[in-house]
Amino acid sequence: MRARRAVLPAVALLVALTAGCAHHDGASPTTPAVSGTPSGYAEMQKKVNAAESAAASADRDAASDTDR
Repeated sequence: MRARRAVLPAVALLVALTAGCAHHDGASPTTPAVSGTPSGYAEMQKKVNAAESAAASADRDAASDTDR
């Protein structure tokens, strides 16, 4: 359970930093047509999936530590 407590804040920090450090150009004079998904969505989804995978792995490790 300790590993999970340590991983969750790390995952939240990763998501916050990724969102906060994303490149923003501000308003542009020629705004492109709005699509169904924002620019960079696929890469962000990969990062979220990796973070969730790391959290799940930490959960499995913590569970196996308590079984011993």
